[in-house]
Amino acid sequence: MEDQKTVLILGAGVMQLPAIKIARRLGWRVAVADADPSAPGARLADLFFHVDLKDTEGLLAAARKLASQGGLHGVFTAGTDFSTSVAYVAERMGLPGIPYEVALRAKDKALMRDHLHRAGIPVPRYGVLSREERANRLLEEARRIPFPLVVKPADNMGARGVRLVRDTTELEEAFERAAACSLSGKVVLEEFLEGPEFSIDAVVWRGEVHICGVADRHIFFPPYFVEMGHTMPTDTPPSVRAELEEVFVQAVKALGITEGAAKGDVFYTGRGPVIGEIAARLSGGYMSGWTYPYASGVEVTEAALRIAVGLPPGDLSPRWERVCAERAFLSIPGVVRSIEGFHLLRLEPGVKKTFLRISPGDRVRFPTNNVEKCGNVLALGETREEAVARAEGSVSRVRLVLLPGDTETSSFLFEDTSFPSAFGLAHHEEVHLSRLSPLYRSLPRVSPPCRVRNVGRNAYVDILPLRVKQDRDWYCHTIGEILEEMDTYLASMPPLPRILGRDFWIALLKGGWQGARWYVDTLREGVDPRTLEPVG
Repeated sequence: MEDQKTVLILGAGVMQLPAIKIARRLGWRVAVADADPSAPGARLADLFFHVDLKDTEGLLAAARKLASQGGLHGVFTAGTDFSTSVAYVAERMGLPGIPYEVALRAKDKALMRDHLHRAGIPVPRYGVLSREERANRLLEEARRIPFPLVVKPADNMGARGVRLVRDTTELEEAFERAAACSLSGKVVLEEFLEGPEFSIDAVVWRGEVHICGVADRHIFFPPYFVEMGHTMPTDTPPSVRAELEEVFVQAVKALGITEGAAKGDVFYTGRGPVIGEIAARLSGGYMSGWTYPYASGVEVTEAALRIAVGLPPGDLSPRWERVCAERAFLSIPGVVRSIEGFHLLRLEPGVKKTFLRISPGDRVRFPTNNVEKCGNVLALGETREEAVARAEGSVSRVRLVLLPGDTETSSFLFEDTSFPSAFGLAHHEEVHLSRLSPLYRSLPRVSPPCRVRNVGRNAYVDILPLRVKQDRDWYCHTIGEILEEMDTYLASMPPLPRILGRDFWIALLKGGWQGARWYVDTLREGVDPRTLEPVG
């Protein structure tokens, strides 16, 4: 009977909450395993096992205990990198799922590319090296691919340790970074693919692949690959979408994923679709658990859960056609003093869900991967324009205020040249800091005949218009909007020790709203934001 199933869900974090809640709604007995007993899903389950998801024998022991105490019908995960643990337990318990060998080649990017390449599936040109092979083969492999290329760990997720390498001077550091993030120590060097990237989710039942959503991925901040959101469904032409789906299905079948779930990152290049990666699980990043259900009315997680316990997936026909946009917000480096505006986002039109990953007192950093962001907003609309406007408008209302006088914040604003300007989202290379340096040098200091704007008892040098004035920072603010807000803020405070000049503009251009606010708050405390010395 469907209402008498027991499922073991690996992971009790945010990404597993939809599965836990859906399984309980179906009337199933729900057990979860996680290394963190305080994970939010632990208290929602009927049973909790304090087991690290890498500990396959510990998970197998938990499964055997469940089987002996009422039965076990399936093992499941979503949004984790432990599809191999699922397959290991399911195979040894005789439960539905894919063979462990198949899960291994879907997790290991090197094995995956080898297998797909032999099957004739388009993948990037690539090479695989261990730390021991680096000395003899690294430069040779890099030149064979050639530059620019991407260096990544063979077995991690969330873009950890992934970096674009433009020439040999960046190669060694990128390799070491990737190797440090690789469980196996293997590193993949692969061709940098030019073209838009898409995420695809699917469930697989008896060898048939059922597509459950194609989304546009929005990737920023080279040389890293940080996903600042996705939009579901894609607005790519139907003919292109058909090509993407066809190659994805071919890849899923070539890897041997015949039962369960699959997700893929697929590029559309000058030579057509190219597989970035395939995983034997549903996606993380809020797609399978939130944006696809919001956009279509289909609970793909429920379908995957049903397959995990040996049931057919059910009706996968979309109930409606809407657009859901997920957008992330981030922070420049520093310590969070306060979080303003976030708790009101749930009242915004169309906002379906919000996620906050940080708290006051946390030290934050500028993201170099997908696990270092500060939060996310998911908004729904009848059109793409409406959904995107609602999501980005909500992000623009969040204020992460940083502690004044922090060394890491000052260093990021005035010394670090490894990240683009806050207003470089639309065209990274054009406004990368190295290219903005002439603009920085030209910014006026406070001396006649510069135009000084008086705000209450404070003032700043007004250098508008700038060429980049219409661009938005990573909080979706234009320079004009930031200055309007700063006008109000400056007018409310006692006189600062100096007029805001060149360094204020450098902080604003590099750090957006956060940079401008931190600069003013630090100066307000009598500290020079650049030197962190008392203002004389």
